[in-house]
Amino acid sequence: MASSGGEAPQFDVIVVGAGIMGSCAAYAAASRGARVLLLERFDLLHHRGSSHGESRTIRATYTQAHYPPMVRLSARLWDGAQADAGYRVLTPTPHLDLGPREDPALRASVRNGGATVMETTAAAWPWAGVFKVPEGWTAAVSELGGVMKATKAVAMFQALAAKKGTRREGQDGAGRRHQARGEGSIVVKTDSGDEFHGAKCIVTVGAWTSKLVKSVTGMELPVRPLHTVACYWKAKPGRELELTPEAGFPTFASFGDPHLYSTPSMEFPGLIKIALHLHDGPPCDPDSRDWSAGGVDLVEPVARWIDAIMPDHVDTAGGPVIQQPCMLSMTPDEDFIIDFLGGEFGKDVVVGAGFSGHGFKMGPAVGRILAEMAMDGDSTTAAEAGVELVHFKIGRFVDNPMGNLKDAADQGR
Repeated sequence: MASSGGEAPQFDVIVVGAGIMGSCAAYAAASRGARVLLLERFDLLHHRGSSHGESRTIRATYTQAHYPPMVRLSARLWDGAQADAGYRVLTPTPHLDLGPREDPALRASVRNGGATVMETTAAAWPWAGVFKVPEGWTAAVSELGGVMKATKAVAMFQALAAKKGTRREGQDGAGRRHQARGEGSIVVKTDSGDEFHGAKCIVTVGAWTSKLVKSVTGMELPVRPLHTVACYWKAKPGRELELTPEAGFPTFASFGDPHLYSTPSMEFPGLIKIALHLHDGPPCDPDSRDWSAGGVDLVEPVARWIDAIMPDHVDTAGGPVIQQPCMLSMTPDEDFIIDFLGGEFGKDVVVGAGFSGHGFKMGPAVGRILAEMAMDGDSTTAAEAGVELVHFKIGRFVDNPMGNLKDAADQGR
């Protein structure tokens, strides 16, 4: 660690990492009049991290009660940002959760999200002709659902941040790394020799978090990059329109084994995304990914589920039409890290990481919270919305490597 030599900060806030979280944080800080620098190691809309792609879902049905308030806050902020931009990146839909009636995760999600349980034995329930709900299963519907166009959403927040005066710095190749150091003001240096001075710094580098934090502080943050696959399956002939948002088809999640998620047929006409919700999986190095599809372990369970639950509407013959490799940044408890880096940095550096495959929907809320923490030392927005930040502290791993989990058996709650 070295001091900045007393040089006056060029920026009030430097945001390192321009995925959805960093772009939302830059927009939030710039909206308050801060001088903001948004730094990205690669191109500003690159496909090497976890914020690109065609779609993400939004839902408030969470097993953990501390997420629905953040989702609802984020939904309001999505609306505000879209109004500011003058166009939409989020298509509202209903959301459906289904699975074994006694599944504890499903029961908690329905309760925490305020979903309405449906009578699936009645022909009148909305998707009776699509889902063959097994005996002993239940289904619940929520009004808060929808699909975000992921890359377009990141671009929207970057454009909004720039409109508010944010300076954006991205590269079109690898080999540029960010390191934060200093006492007093923060110095952010890159391998290419650039040096930036800021009063505060927000670190949102996704799968690179553990590498960066360890290189700067020696601290081991338990954020593991994992490889997974998003699968797109072909709708059966004549069923294509039934699976679209225009027809009222929902985003959905299926609990139990396997645990799946899905978006309506939207980004690729005639195809529907149905994929595993990964709690563990093959580890990967974000600097040396092989981009392989991931193997049958990530595909066959989905195909078997489709054949049992949606056999008349989705075709599994020949497997998924598209397999998109994805990278998740997982914490042991699947809870986020939203906290001050501490140590010599005190409250001058804030870290947002470990969004564990379910954070994109909450990008606007996380960005607002990170910006307030950096600029004010705490987040009034989180407090007013009932978002309990205690669950996201780095210190939860000090005495328990599983963080908020009691033990490994609690995984996937």
